[in-house]
Amino acid sequence: MSVLAEARILKQEEVAPGCHRMLLQAPEAAGRAAPGQFMHVRCGSSADPLLRRPLSVHDVDRGKGTLTLLYRAAGRGTALLAGLGPGAGISLMGPLGRGFSLPAGAGLRVALAAGGIGVAPLYFLLKELVSRDFFVYVLVGAQTAEDLLCGDDFKLLGSRTSFATDDGSCGHKGPVTDLLESLLASGGVDLVYACGPPPMLKRVAGLLTGTGVPGEISLERHMGCGVGACLSCVCKVRSGAYRRVCADGPVFPVEEVVWE
Repeated sequence: MSVLAEARILKQEEVAPGCHRMLLQAPEAAGRAAPGQFMHVRCGSSADPLLRRPLSVHDVDRGKGTLTLLYRAAGRGTALLAGLGPGAGISLMGPLGRGFSLPAGAGLRVALAAGGIGVAPLYFLLKELVSRDFFVYVLVGAQTAEDLLCGDDFKLLGSRTSFATDDGSCGHKGPVTDLLESLLASGGVDLVYACGPPPMLKRVAGLLTGTGVPGEISLERHMGCGVGACLSCVCKVRSGAYRRVCADGPVFPVEEVVWE
């Protein structure tokens, strides 16, 4: 169940060039959020900008009633958010959307693959997986070492974390999907979750085809309403129909999405 509530900023910091992490006092939203869901955030104090911005739930602390958002200041709305400091209030709607399906059983080997700001929903997911005693590989990719996000945070949770950068300044030189390809070839993974830019997710889908390894991907789309009414964020699925990323996703089984 989602809520419409005012939240108070406790802390905001720039964690990489243009990327910000915002800690909010938001007990109702924190109590309801699940990994993979998002909050629809009003960026200004007036009707300009008019539309809210969808931001993944990065972390929650239900005991403290806090919720963390990790986002890139990519436009006017998120630039306004980045300019807010502790004590400022913002309007939240959420949590919204369909999140990740958490596996049952024990002893599974799980891989999380993140490209750029795609790390945002995967940290909360990792916390849930670790709490269930799964063995987790975290694969993080970015353009340069300076752009890598949350590497130390992932390691602190006990995951086996590897990095890939386009320029080779940290870890493997090349896309993060190269790391996933090697892991799949070794037979060392039973389940994959991924979030990142469309070309990366398309490659993840291709790598999983025919392996028998299931996976889920979190899609990023521009959204108007956030609740499935405006149909501005649809994606095509294998049945030939279109699904609303905000309401039917943003998480989908990897084999369901059609890449055009």
